[in-house]
Parts: sequence; structure tokens; C-alpha cells
Amino acid sequence: MTGDNELLDFVKALADANRLKIVGLLAQRPYSGEELAALLGLKASTVSHHLSRLAQVGLVSARAEGYYRFYRLEEAALQKTRLLFSRADLVSVAAGVDVDGYDRKVIADFTRPDGSLKTIPAQRKKLEVILRYVVRDFDPGKHYSEKQVNKTLSHYHEDTASLRRELVGAKLMEREGGGGDYWRTDK
Repeated sequence: MTGDNELLDFVKALADANRLKIVGLLAQRPYSGEELAALLGLKASTVSHHLSRLAQVGLVSARAEGYYRFYRLEEAALQKTRLLFSRADLVSVAAGVDVDGYDRKVIADFTRPDGSLKTIPAQRKKLEVILRYVVRDFDPGKHYSEKQVNKTLSHYHEDTASLRRELVGAKLMEREGGGGDYWRTDK
């Protein structure tokens, strides 16, 4: 697939049970529109509409044979279906999405203009965002005493013990047992 619109059109063309049945039948052998209508119990005009949608995205083609038009599945389209859900194509579809938007919204909702926390979120997913926000004040690999950690965390919230415990629990920081040094992990 070369673009988002082409991928969307392709998926839309297949997003109908009758069109999927038509593709399934044409995968077996070519059929006329009249045959397809009889097999599916649909009006010829309905089948014609479905075939038109499938032809627009290159899934079917027609050839005239006397009075009838015979439709067949395009083999190249089968290759498209194999590529349709490749990781690279799916990733490219989401290329324009702001993946940090949720984090920014949570941070804006839970912080004051000076960067301190209004409250510590109760929801785990939101708490994880806030913890990632807070841990940025600690340099990776550098060791800090509990007093230094508390001083830094006090800029965010008065409950430094909870923040410290959550940072360790989320594996964003580690510590030596018994009030020893703390350090930021790179996870």
C-alpha cells in the first residue's frame, strides 16, 4: 500500500460481508454478475455495485464474453492483502499521530504552572505518566541519597515517601536496601 487513503479505500472495500463473499467466490473461479447474484441471493444491481467497489481498489477485473461480463479476482490484489497488515504499513498509517499527546494532557491536568503536582493520580496509567515526568529530574546512573531524593521530590509534592516508593515500584529508580542510595534506571 502506498498511502493512507489507498489503505483506507482497500479496507472499506472489504468491509462488507457480501463483498467478502464475492471475493471468496472469485478466488475459486471467474463468475458472471448474474451468477454471483443468484449464488448470493442479491439483486443484480446490488452485485454490480459491490463489484464496482472491488474493482476500484483493483481486487476484481471484468472481461466481456458475448452478452455476459465475467469477473475474476486479481492475483496482484492477493499480494496486497498479504502486505495489508504488515507491521511497516500499519506503522506508516499512524505516522502523523502525536504519541505523546496523552502524556502531555495528564501532566497538564495534574500539575500547576510551577510544575508541582496538584495531586498524585490514583489511576495507575496516569500515575505512570506522572512518574515518568518526575523522574526526569534525576540523571541516569547518578546515585542520590534519600535526603537528596526527598529534596527533589518535594518540588513536586509534599508526600515524598509515596513518590519515592512509586518510582522504585515502577522500576524507574532503584535503591539499596535500608535507606541506601537511589539511582535512576534507563527503563
